[in-house]
Amino acid sequence: MQNTDKKEAPSIYKDRNVQILLSKFLDEKVESIEPVYDPKTGYHYPMVESILGDRSQVEPFLDKLYAAGILERKLYDKVIFCPKCDSANISVRYSCPFCKSFNIKKSALIEHIKCGYIDVEDNFLEEDLCHCPKCKEQLKKVDVDYRKAGIWCTCDECSKSFDIPLVINLCRNCRTNFTFEECVIKDVYVYTITENIKTESLLNWSIIATIREILAEKGFKVESPAILKGKSGANHSFDIAAYKDADDKRMIVLDLAATSQKVVSEQPVISLFAKIFDVSPEKAYLIAIPKLSENGKKMAELYKITAIEARNQEEAMASLKKNLET
Repeated sequence: MQNTDKKEAPSIYKDRNVQILLSKFLDEKVESIEPVYDPKTGYHYPMVESILGDRSQVEPFLDKLYAAGILERKLYDKVIFCPKCDSANISVRYSCPFCKSFNIKKSALIEHIKCGYIDVEDNFLEEDLCHCPKCKEQLKKVDVDYRKAGIWCTCDECSKSFDIPLVINLCRNCRTNFTFEECVIKDVYVYTITENIKTESLLNWSIIATIREILAEKGFKVESPAILKGKSGANHSFDIAAYKDADDKRMIVLDLAATSQKVVSEQPVISLFAKIFDVSPEKAYLIAIPKLSENGKKMAELYKITAIEARNQEEAMASLKKNLET
């Protein structure tokens, strides 16, 4: 299945993994591809991993679909990675800015509104009651007798006090300490299918499904999408491959090339010929919607590819049925 509106789309749509992923959107099994967090390895995409079978290929795969305009993405999170071992298993430590120790104590600053005395909360507490250390008045109601005036920290290592701690990241994997300036930050996205791609794909899927039904009614065993190994040993992807029986090596193959432009270029013809030259089917069809370019027609005739031009799905099905009967 080829969308000739995008230069990269033909090869991308021929990728079986792309077809499987798109089918999940089109069957409404999924609405979005959301990452799942693992404390040791960070975010990953289990659904895409199950399709590709290789976790290391997931990000390049999603990036390729995003660059081609097939998927849209929205920022989901930002993740800190260790600059030394690339682990996402990171702990954040609030530390003393003087000695760098994380053995610090955080306290609230309290201000007695009446006399203006400010000190840490612990110094206001006396037998579970709140008293001002300066004037000894009991403080009963927050924002009336007293108010929270901020945060104050004390280091239990060097005994110095401060209001803003130093943020140090610890890699739990390799035990490396690093600062914000040294850390690696990566964006994590949630992906959805682009709406116009969904509309086009639904049309193409509908056409392919109808063709499968037509071939099945005529006694063919149908594979769609089909991956066929050629004489060279290379695998080739077709929208449809059909056989009369399992032992019959004579087969027909079919590709669909649809565009919202006025004509389908000759590129799908060239692509199909390269595949059938290696696979050697009995017959090859190319359905071009709405019509094939003049160069494409000449090439199809030269390469013995049956080109079916149709303005819509109904015309395509009628022409295909007629060709199958001859």
